[in-house]
Amino acid sequence: MSLDPSLGIPVVYLVDDEDVVREALAWLLRSRRLLSEGYASAEAFETYLGGRAAPWPTSPSCLVLDVRMPGTSGLVLFERLAERGLLPALPVIFLTGHGDVPTAVAAVKRGAFDFVEKPFSNNALVDRVELALQVSGQALLQRRACDTVARALAELTEREREVMQRVIDGRPNKLIADELQISVRTVEVHRARVFDKMNVKSAVELANLLRRAESQGGHD
Repeated sequence: MSLDPSLGIPVVYLVDDEDVVREALAWLLRSRRLLSEGYASAEAFETYLGGRAAPWPTSPSCLVLDVRMPGTSGLVLFERLAERGLLPALPVIFLTGHGDVPTAVAAVKRGAFDFVEKPFSNNALVDRVELALQVSGQALLQRRACDTVARALAELTEREREVMQRVIDGRPNKLIADELQISVRTVEVHRARVFDKMNVKSAVELANLLRRAESQGGHD
């Protein structure tokens, strides 16, 4: 498994009401050098989340979640995580019995990463966990990129924003100058400052950067 080391140490969260299952999974993950944390109920995991600062997670993470548990079920927990916007940075792999396979398939269609039917193959499960951690890592890198764009946009002056919008719309400097009632030279200065603050070298690169950020929810 290859992850960007700047993202931190990956963590696998295990939520299952059976102690023996959590312990077996933790041992299995340790054998592949993966750190895990176990919780005996959905409520216990939600309590843990309540103490985390947003945005979370901050390192590649994966949740291995039992479908059926006393109290709050795995499916209800999954829906709450989705509502909080924690997917896909926290991919969810369901552990399910044979009778719950249709339910797990429906959850996958709603955004769960995958499901594994009990009894499961150890290697197959860890392979899926490692793939989920890679997906989480990519989501965190995208979040980081969006945050960088948002910070850069926040540094633009109002006039620089006006020039930037016209630049990405493809307007030439002379037309921008006429519309804003400023000199062409002033437009050139603002344009250069926008490119510098946004760390781009062309209008096309700037437009693509903003388009990617917007598609990922990175700015208004």
